[in-house]
Amino acid sequence: MTEKTRSQKLKRLLSVQRHIERVAENDLAETSRQRVEVNAAMDDVILALGSMDPVHHAFSQSYADRFGRLTIKDKQLTGMQEVHEMRLARERAKGDRFEEGMKEALEAERREADDNAVYDVIDQQFATPASSKLQKP
Repeated sequence: MTEKTRSQKLKRLLSVQRHIERVAENDLAETSRQRVEVNAAMDDVILALGSMDPVHHAFSQSYADRFGRLTIKDKQLTGMQEVHEMRLARERAKGDRFEEGMKEALEAERREADDNAVYDVIDQQFATPASSKLQKP
């Protein structure tokens, strides 16, 4: 089993975090879509309430009740949208921190690999044979 480097672990965490971020974006988009639908329904009810058609006058109390329910739903959706926006900002900030940490870890791993390569070259230059018998006369 190979041991994963810090950058590989952070890359995996970043991938998971970005997925969580996309889920938060989808939740926000769905809430926004629902608000658009509720606002369109509210507009329809307002038009019906303001209509001069006698059929609409017969249902004016029903329209008023529906408008009240839609207003409550819009307030709830507004609150949910704010929560989703805060969640999205929080998840995005976490992902950015993971990404920055991954980049720093990659840089540290590259520096360590470069240092080790230099040390290997130095060791090869100054290495002494294990026995003087191995040297040619």
